[in-house]
Amino acid sequence: MIRKLVRALALAVGLVAGPALAERAPDLVLTGTLTGRDHETYREVPFRLPAGTVRLTVAFDYTGRDQRSVIDLGVRDPARMRGWSGGNKQAFTIEEADATPSYLPGPLPPGTWKLVLGAPNLRKTASAAYTAKIWFDRADTPFPGFGKQPVKAGPGWYRGDLHMHTAHSDGACLSKSGAKVPCPVFKTLEAAEARGLDFIAVSDHNAVAQNNALRELAPYFDDLLLIPAREITTFRGHANVFGTTAPLDFQLGSPRAPTLDAILDEVEAAHALISVNHPGLPSGEVCMGCGWTAQTDWSRIPAMEAINGGSLQVLGPEGPLSSIPFWEARLNAGFRIAAVGGSDNHEATLAADKPPAIGLPTTVVHARELSQAAVLEAIRAGHVFVDVWGTKDRLLEVEARAGAARAEMGDALAAAAGAAVEIEVHVAGAPPGARLSLAGDGAGLVRSFEVSLGAAEARRSLSLTADGKAHWLRIDVRSGDGKLLLLGNPLYLRPAA
Repeated sequence: MIRKLVRALALAVGLVAGPALAERAPDLVLTGTLTGRDHETYREVPFRLPAGTVRLTVAFDYTGRDQRSVIDLGVRDPARMRGWSGGNKQAFTIEEADATPSYLPGPLPPGTWKLVLGAPNLRKTASAAYTAKIWFDRADTPFPGFGKQPVKAGPGWYRGDLHMHTAHSDGACLSKSGAKVPCPVFKTLEAAEARGLDFIAVSDHNAVAQNNALRELAPYFDDLLLIPAREITTFRGHANVFGTTAPLDFQLGSPRAPTLDAILDEVEAAHALISVNHPGLPSGEVCMGCGWTAQTDWSRIPAMEAINGGSLQVLGPEGPLSSIPFWEARLNAGFRIAAVGGSDNHEATLAADKPPAIGLPTTVVHARELSQAAVLEAIRAGHVFVDVWGTKDRLLEVEARAGAARAEMGDALAAAAGAAVEIEVHVAGAPPGARLSLAGDGAGLVRSFEVSLGAAEARRSLSLTADGKAHWLRIDVRSGDGKLLLLGNPLYLRPAA
């Protein structure tokens, strides 16, 4: 009872926040006043929800708290009650796939909706003026995220896992009694926190139901960025889509999605990011649809899972199931595609040192802040390396300069034929004996290259002379016996205009 009283007092002075609100101005503002005559009554305030709305967000506030005035909040759609949060939330969001706790997800029928206001306490002489700000988001509106943005302010290297499964597809773990059961979402988040990750994307197969759990869990796991995702699982390959909760077709080859381009159209309309998963795996009875065989316009694919935790378990990151050669073939064909990694975890309680444990491998992004928009922006730009064995501190920074121009991993650097290009490499957390290695069709241009690192933290310089042609050049970190530790993303050399 005491805890309830303390929470009520916190709500009364506005200490308990609601969900993150849209940055743009509200589409509708409703105002009104309740007086002492409304004590212990309900008022329904109608508003029109336009056709095509896929996300409804309401932010509610009122005056009179100094007189102990209380206004509770709920909402009805044209057919039913959609939720009642009373006095415990000042804002809520409802979508088809998820909703703020206290509210029901599902389709948003157009027509007359009603805010339901309850007045459990209004003194006879008191009045309380309320304001309801309402946003109607359409299908082409970017998904703003589940919680406070950003989780951390400021630029930095942020570590995450982009591929994992829960009870909402085929994720399983042991129950309290030791039985194998569908694994609840919170176990995945617990494992990610234990790993020290900054962000995760829960990518259940063709599912969005997990998003309702993620919205509920986001305020509790408030130091972990939760990015909505799903694994588009087709007979011609698998791909993760990040940053949207919108419905997407996955039935490739059917009238719903006759071609991959039809799916990509939906992904792009939702302002989402797609990454092809484990394309180097075989397809068929051994792994149904796992390899990538879809007819693909690679200019529309910004990212690729070059290292998959399941593949890592079998003969390492460069074994026969590696997707690195598949990725490099697309780079050689002239496409700029960022390499990422994902554990593809299906068992959240798996031992942390055993692939495919959560965070093994880890995708490390150089982002302007820890927010959904910034992380996806960094992946799209290729400002990424993959920590193959999921450490908490290994670092790979690469910067190239040609005259006044500079570039980091993922960027293009213009250099005329004969121009000097200087590349600075910073590595931290390297084990004894670690060294740098080069890959790419531009590796032969390098004239000076000091391979050995010689220390856990080291800086090394490379120099080359540009030949005026387009090339890609990648720097990785390997152990003394040649095992891949950190997979870098390319620098792209381009002829000067």
